[in-house]
Amino acid sequence: MAKVLVTGAAGLFGANFTRHLLSHGHSVVAIDNLMGGYREFIDPRADFYHIDLCDSHKVSKIFHAQKPDYVYHFAAYAAEGLSPFIRSFNYQNNVIASSNVINGCINNGVKKIIFTSSMAVYGNANLPFTEDQVPKPEDPYGIAKYAVEMDLALASKNFGLRYSICRPHNVFGTYQNIWDRYRNVLGIWVRQALNNQDLTIFGDGKQTRAFSDIQYHMDPLLSLMDMGDGEIFNIGADKYTTINDAADTVCKVVNKHGGNVKIVRLEKRNEVHQAYCDHSKAKDMLSFVDSTDLDKLIDKLYIWATGQPNRPVKYLEYEIEKNIYSFWKKS
Repeated sequence: MAKVLVTGAAGLFGANFTRHLLSHGHSVVAIDNLMGGYREFIDPRADFYHIDLCDSHKVSKIFHAQKPDYVYHFAAYAAEGLSPFIRSFNYQNNVIASSNVINGCINNGVKKIIFTSSMAVYGNANLPFTEDQVPKPEDPYGIAKYAVEMDLALASKNFGLRYSICRPHNVFGTYQNIWDRYRNVLGIWVRQALNNQDLTIFGDGKQTRAFSDIQYHMDPLLSLMDMGDGEIFNIGADKYTTINDAADTVCKVVNKHGGNVKIVRLEKRNEVHQAYCDHSKAKDMLSFVDSTDLDKLIDKLYIWATGQPNRPVKYLEYEIEKNIYSFWKKS
């Protein structure tokens, strides 16, 4: 059995995958700064370090002390729409932090690193997005993710570091941070519904996204320990839907549980309007199968959320306030 270091262990991917690793007999070293997740989400069986990956000295010490066999690098701040207004924060947390993890892998003989990138790297590419398309990200978050992808390829060339890259998208499930103001639309709607608030949609709601259940990502991610070296994989749901239809589904689920919410529209924001991926490569090489049922996924998330404390929702510190959307203004 392997010792696996998981970054972002309190986030959606980290919290779920840590449990998956432990269930398969692996030991887990968990790292998280708890900015985007919660200590309660981390499995108590993991050896947890509450540090920020931007602190290169602390990262180096953990790698040196623990000598992990594998690293799953999930940590990121994935607020794509907000990233133009938090540029420095975005690059620090998504690029500099990743470079510290990659250094730790190289300097301590890690067998392989598996990195979760994002379909944000594609920008407005032809649909469906495929791994052979040249990335053309349209926001700082996508730029950051693509930068790390390129750095991993270079680390492999220079130092022989084995790696695989996943580009998941619109993934949801338990241990979701539904208290984040800026990301995870289904989670935001669930939080709004639980607080008797209207569900908010940016623009006309005709944007398309493919929502997928986190449970179907676990086995493909685990298989990357032994296969897929140097490869990039889209992972997510084949079936896409409009934001309008997704919001209607949330309303239906909430009403079933005795709630009563309606939908309100806010100003349009700058975002890729149509975004979904082709997953043929992951199906062929990783035996990936996605069986997401959006109604059941939202129902499961809603029931889980009802058992959570009503955590506060906080603003981030904006670096740029020029042209920031009215719904994110602090006044």
